[in-house]
Amino acid sequence: MKLVITMSRRYGTGASLIAKELSEKLDLPVYDKAYIEHEMEGQTFADEAEVIKELAEQPCIILGRCASEILKDRANVFNIYVSAAKEDRIQRIIKKESLPYEEAKTMLEKNDRARSDYYYEHTGKVWGDVNNYNMILDTTTLGIENCAGIVMKYFERMEYV
Repeated sequence: MKLVITMSRRYGTGASLIAKELSEKLDLPVYDKAYIEHEMEGQTFADEAEVIKELAEQPCIILGRCASEILKDRANVFNIYVSAAKEDRIQRIIKKESLPYEEAKTMLEKNDRARSDYYYEHTGKVWGDVNNYNMILDTTTLGIENCAGIVMKYFERMEYV
């Protein structure tokens, strides 16, 4: 199976670390906003969707960008949503960005709002709705360090890998 993994996430959940570990375990490239925008010819969502569809012709991991919705009709796509408790996310942002608490909290809220608005604007759906994903990972409960292993165990059991 030419597995394509999409990973939507709340800001500060550690999803990029999970994607990196999955990338190493599965030998798949990870594509994020910066990469996708670099590959775009124009500046519209249709241009972005086209790049995502092209990337998904080969096995890969795509972070965000409404990829779960753009690729929803493909049987080889597995959609993951990564969440975590707000306080854990704030603490992670404080460490990563070296920010004071209030600035990290503001950054988190602004980022989450922007992601939610972007998703709704382009899909008409609620960002984070469990019905849009095959698996939900809560890094507060599961621990970032365990999530890639959980996903791999599932993939092995389902014989995806």
